[in-house]
Amino acid sequence: MDKQRRIEIMDTTLRDGEQTSGVSFNADEKLGVVKLLLKTLKVDRVEVASARVSEGEFKAVQRICLWAEKHACLDRIEVLGFIDGTASLDWIKMSGCRVVNLLSKGSLNHLEGQLKKTPREHVSDIKKAVAYATELGLKVNLYLEDWSNGMLTSKDYVWFLLEELKSENIMRFMLPDTLGILNQEQAYEFCKACRDRYPDLHLDFHAHNDYDLAVANVYSAVKAGINGLHTTINGLGERAGNAPLASVIGILNDQLNCCTGVEEKKINSVSRIVESFSGVRIPANKPLVGESVFTQTCGVHADGDSKNNLYFNRLMPERFGRERKYALGKTSGKANILKNLEELGITLEEETMLKVTQRVIELGDKKEQLTTEDLPYIVADVLNQVMDEMPIRVRHYSLSLSKGMRPFASINLEINGELHEGTASGDGQYDAYMNALWGIYDKVGKDRPSLTDYFLRIPPGGKTDALVECIITWNYKDSEFKTKGLDPDQTEAAIKATTRMLNLIEMK
Repeated sequence: MDKQRRIEIMDTTLRDGEQTSGVSFNADEKLGVVKLLLKTLKVDRVEVASARVSEGEFKAVQRICLWAEKHACLDRIEVLGFIDGTASLDWIKMSGCRVVNLLSKGSLNHLEGQLKKTPREHVSDIKKAVAYATELGLKVNLYLEDWSNGMLTSKDYVWFLLEELKSENIMRFMLPDTLGILNQEQAYEFCKACRDRYPDLHLDFHAHNDYDLAVANVYSAVKAGINGLHTTINGLGERAGNAPLASVIGILNDQLNCCTGVEEKKINSVSRIVESFSGVRIPANKPLVGESVFTQTCGVHADGDSKNNLYFNRLMPERFGRERKYALGKTSGKANILKNLEELGITLEEETMLKVTQRVIELGDKKEQLTTEDLPYIVADVLNQVMDEMPIRVRHYSLSLSKGMRPFASINLEINGELHEGTASGDGQYDAYMNALWGIYDKVGKDRPSLTDYFLRIPPGGKTDALVECIITWNYKDSEFKTKGLDPDQTEAAIKATTRMLNLIEMK
C-alpha cells in the first residue's frame, strides 16, 4: 500500500462515545477533550454532540465553537443533526457550529420501520435538509445509518440513495456498521463495492465492536479504499463500543503503512484523561494504552530482551509515551528482578539476589500483585530490615469522623529522627490525613509528589472484614510510580501506600 496515502480521522468520543452507559461529560470536560483531540493528538475532526439534546449540551457546543473559532479550527467541529424539518439545523447554526453530520436511513428496514416512508420520499427530505443547511452556511456530511444492514439486505436501496445524492452539496458519505454486525470480509466487500461504484465520493467508515471486530473491520475498510475513519478514545461507545483510536493508529501506521496527523506519543496521556472524565477504567490488557500491555511477565522474555531485544515487536512503548516494565510474580526469573532493580538503582550481591527472587516467587504463589516500588521492601525484608529503620515513620495518627462535621486528622511523623506534628481537616478521612501530612512537609521545606490516581481493589464477594488493596499512582518530578497498601480498612491501606511513597522518595 502506498506509504503516502493519508487517512482522515474523525473522533466521536464526545458524541457516540458519550452514549456509553453511565457516561456523561460536562461542558468543561467536553471543551478540555476537544482541545486534547485537536491540539494535542491532532485528529482531523471531532464530533462533539447531537442536536437538540438539552440546554446544557447547547451551551457546551457554544463554548467549543467559540474556542474553535478563535483557534482557526471551527470547520473541524461537527454536530449530529436529524432530518426534522429545520429544527436540528437551526439549533446547530445558533450554537455556532458550521458542520452538520446529517443522519439519514441507510437500510430499507430502518426507513420503513421507523420513518414509514418510501425511498423517494426520504431522498426528497434529505435534499431539502441539505439545501436548507447550505442556505444557513452549514457544511454537510451524511450518515447512512444502518448502512451495513442495508448492504446485506437492501443493496439496491443503498445504491438508489447514493445515486440520487452523489451530486448534492455533501462533503462526505459516512458508512456506519451501526449494530456492529460485519466481519472483516463483509467490511471489505461492501466498502470496496461503494468505492468502485463511486470513486469520486469521500467515504468514511464508522465501526462498532459488538463482535470484537471493529479494528479488523477498520483494517478491511482501509484496504478497500475508504478515505476516513471514525474512532473514540478508549473505544467508548454504545453497547460494546466503537473502534478505539489507539488501536486504529497502530494498525494504520504499522500494518497498512498509511499516514495520519495523529501524534502517537500523546495517545496514552489523552486516554488517561478521558478515563478520568468518563469514569470508565481502561482494561489492563487494552492494546497500546492498557496498564499491562508493555509489561513482560515471563522471566524468559526478560532474559531475551537483554539479549538483542528478542521479545520486542514494532509496538515499542516509547512511541506511545510509555515505558517497558517487567512484572514481578511467580513466573519472574532473575532477569525480571534485575530489570526492576536497575530501574531503582539497586545493586545486590548474588546470594541476596537469589533470596529476593525466591521471596518474589513465594509472594506470587499467594497471588500478591507486586510492583517495582514493592522491591525495596522485599529487599529490606530479606536483609532483616523493618519499617522502623526507614527514614520516614508514622509514629501515631488519629482520624475522626462525626456526622455534620468535617473529618479531622492528627499525625506524629518522624523524618530522619526528628519528630513533627500536623493537624488538618478535609473532605474525607484520607484527605484530612494528607492535608496534615503536607502541612508538615511545607513546614520542613520538603518537595511533595502529586496524586494522579487512586484505586481500591476489593475481592469479589468480599465481606466487611476483607482485605482492601489500595494502589496509588504518584507523579514526582515528571516521573510516575505506584505504591500499594493492604489492610481491612481502606483508609489505613491508603496510609500504608502513602508511607511507602514517602520513603521511596526519601531513599532516592
